[in-house]
Amino acid sequence: MSTWNTYYQAHSLEDAIAVLTQSPSNNQIIAGGTDLLLEIQQGRHPPAHTLVDITTIPELNRLEVTSAYLWIGSAVPLAKLITWQPLQQHCLALYEAINLIGGPQVRNVATLGGNVAHALPAADGAIALLALDATVWIASPENGRTIDSSQVNQSTPNNLPIEVGQVRLRNQPLLDCYAGPGKSTLSAGEILVAFQIPLRKDGESSAFRRVMRPQGVAIAIQNMAVWLHLEKDTIMDIRIALGPAGPKPLRAHFAEEKMRGQKLSQATLSEATAAILAEARFRTSPHRATAEYRQHLTSVLLNETLAHAEAGRR
Repeated sequence: MSTWNTYYQAHSLEDAIAVLTQSPSNNQIIAGGTDLLLEIQQGRHPPAHTLVDITTIPELNRLEVTSAYLWIGSAVPLAKLITWQPLQQHCLALYEAINLIGGPQVRNVATLGGNVAHALPAADGAIALLALDATVWIASPENGRTIDSSQVNQSTPNNLPIEVGQVRLRNQPLLDCYAGPGKSTLSAGEILVAFQIPLRKDGESSAFRRVMRPQGVAIAIQNMAVWLHLEKDTIMDIRIALGPAGPKPLRAHFAEEKMRGQKLSQATLSEATAAILAEARFRTSPHRATAEYRQHLTSVLLNETLAHAEAGRR
């Protein structure tokens, strides 16, 4: 069985979208291809007529620090992203998460955009991004006016679409990319361009932890990321993300509400754990773990991840 008929190297957003929206309809974006090609070979994804390589598009390869945000292009290889110093400085949870994705060979080609676009509810990069309050820039095939793309995340309000050449960009919350397990909301011709993450401020920190099977199953039994804002020992604000705990990555809003304004104590952690268990939808996986074991891990991971985040703040 052929994996594809045509391989096309796109050099701009307009170029890529033009090919993606041409007939036949089964044209497919490829960057690292670490998930896509394997799924085609295993028969879990139909063969593509045209693979559109987006790895040389400038906007998708930008790494930039602005006055308020990090801009991380969706096609930057994870191995390169790990070496970018601002990532560890401002987004320790994401730095820790992508260091655990695959091995060196995988990280040399795998991308953060692929980690999210594949839409798995326990993807390590996506869980970290969710805790860090990341938003995503999406390119759509709509006519527009030319604008300097370097101004995208500096002068444009997050909720307004803008145009780059003949392509319209919009900014949206990360979770809006998810329709269900392995199902993205991105429509035909749309491209995930970049992630925008707020810079870390004084008193803020983050951390990522996961539990894996030793036999080499690629997806975590359970993972968790925490973003924390402490003043002395009081939790001023917190974001908790975990998976798999339902059809999409889970923001543990109930637990966050329980913890805001409270002291970072064992009693607070116990209440937060109970809130996560009430909100999460754990299921038994024959290849990874039972729902009961994941419930047990929730307390373990919350304690470890919060302790690591609190230590990072110091």
